[in-house]
Amino acid sequence: MNADIRSESVLLGRRSLLTAAAGLVCSPVLRGNALSTDAAAGEPVSAAERAAAQVQHQAQDEAHWEAVARFFDRTDGVVNLEHGYWGRMARPVLEHYTQALERVNRDGAWYARRLYGADYQEARARVAALLGADPEEVALTRNATEAIHNLIRQFRWLGRGDAVLVADVDYPSFRRLLEGLGAERGVEVIRLALPPRATQDELADLYRSALARHRHLRLALVTHVSNQHGLVLPVAAIADAARAQGVYILCDAAQSIGLLDYRVVDLNCDWVGFNLHKWIGSPLGLGALYMRSGTLDAVAPYPGEHDGDEPSVQRRIHTGTWDFAAAISIPAALDFHLQIGGAQKEARLRYLRSLWTTPAQDLSGIEVLGGADEASWSGMGSFRLAHATTAEDARALQQRLLKEFNVFTVPRYGLASGACVRITPQVFTRASDVAVLTAALKELAA
Repeated sequence: MNADIRSESVLLGRRSLLTAAAGLVCSPVLRGNALSTDAAAGEPVSAAERAAAQVQHQAQDEAHWEAVARFFDRTDGVVNLEHGYWGRMARPVLEHYTQALERVNRDGAWYARRLYGADYQEARARVAALLGADPEEVALTRNATEAIHNLIRQFRWLGRGDAVLVADVDYPSFRRLLEGLGAERGVEVIRLALPPRATQDELADLYRSALARHRHLRLALVTHVSNQHGLVLPVAAIADAARAQGVYILCDAAQSIGLLDYRVVDLNCDWVGFNLHKWIGSPLGLGALYMRSGTLDAVAPYPGEHDGDEPSVQRRIHTGTWDFAAAISIPAALDFHLQIGGAQKEARLRYLRSLWTTPAQDLSGIEVLGGADEASWSGMGSFRLAHATTAEDARALQQRLLKEFNVFTVPRYGLASGACVRITPQVFTRASDVAVLTAALKELAA
């Protein structure tokens, strides 16, 4: 951000807070590529393997994560296990956002018309760096929904006789939009119903089979991490099969960035929509759109926009006037996210999820939904009582958890196999919080 926008005291405040955070949350980094020997097994162990082992060990270090948790405000009076709606700003990010909001409010257009453009570009470049993308492939949005809705509506090459592919794990809003677009343009909507639990190989085979059966597909919507039950889909494998058939891949990564540690190239998709206010910890109302270089022609500019001589991702969206202070706080959110560490965050959230899913799988009255192998799991998961699959069942279960056990969750209704209750911890969630849920599940299953 430009020095004009913030006083030196504001800059020092952010630096001191982030320095303090780094001192608490950052573990020593393993350096070098030399091989060592595992004393127990007598086998050579690389630095990368040692680092991975340290990440897994740290995931269970409650003292370390208690230090992280001190940078967040906790919900009083309830065990809150519903953090998938949006995330929570760490205090250093909240302070930066508050100060930016005060300055934007004070200076108004004097700031916005002179300096905001450069600050926007800085935030955009930082997001691109996180994704491992070129800044010219990225635009900032208000959320993943805005990005994906625009891509669907503005996809040029979709007409009568063509087909689109969706699955029950996809976000309901996107499914409804594709259904409406299909009716409007005479496009067939191919629907996949995925198993309640599945492995990466099983999921990839289901998509490959659908692609092989429907040669008139032009567009496939694929969710990276399902908002229903945290299932991780093998997006890159699906994209490989789709590209071989000339099908464009639109990926919904609203829940995955920050929940999983990856780069956008790992997804191998044409277009991806992200949220920054879920697992990255930015202010609410921020997302990003990625369009792989060379794919702009397939998506028309936003109505009223024109590419001219320089096609641009920016022209595929139009946010209007938005929260300038939120947008220019993205670098602060990324600073804090990176100080925790993407791999460390993913490992911790997976560990917290395993604390309840592992014992729950042995309870005959509980059905756990999500991954059937670890690669298909994320930090989120869902469950329901056995044979209780209606929306009314899920709402009743959510209320029982709250009223009888003081555990706050959310029901989800989009899966073909039936409704469920989603469990979503965060980096500030304690293992003891999850233990309350585990005890509740044992009583519910009795």
